[in-house]
Amino acid sequence: MCIVCGMGLCMEHVIREDVDIWEGGYPFPQKKARKKLPRILCEECRDALA
Repeated sequence: MCIVCGMGLCMEHVIREDVDIWEGGYPFPQKKARKKLPRILCEECRDALA
């Protein structure tokens, strides 16, 4: 399921991207976390966000 639009996806069309997580206070994060956050997107939302 795409986290942006909510469209259900098969494993053939899913796009998985790992994005960095930033730690620190608002409004400016101070450092990158060790782990990344997995995101599941459809092709249309990935193109729109890129």
